[in-house]
Amino acid sequence: MAGCAHCGAALTVVGNQVGRRDTCPVCSEDLHSCRNCRHHDATVAKQCKEPFAEVPADKDEANFCEFFQLGEGGHTDRAARDALFAAAEALFKKG
Repeated sequence: MAGCAHCGAALTVVGNQVGRRDTCPVCSEDLHSCRNCRHHDATVAKQCKEPFAEVPADKDEANFCEFFQLGEGGHTDRAARDALFAAAEALFKKG
């Protein structure tokens, strides 16, 4: 299931039909953005696995990319993520 890359909310999008002006119903962030795309990968050049894409400078704002496909990268287990952050804070807490 697809998820918002900003807040992790599950998205019910049928047939990958995401318009440029569509926003997340939970956090109101743009859905047609690099961070919500299945081709987005922070570990590769231009942070995009699609070699022919013209990658915009701002990965969070809506764009006109023709290769956009809504990905699952944002759909995370919030409880697990919160537990990891709490453990990291406890580890590095100044006492």
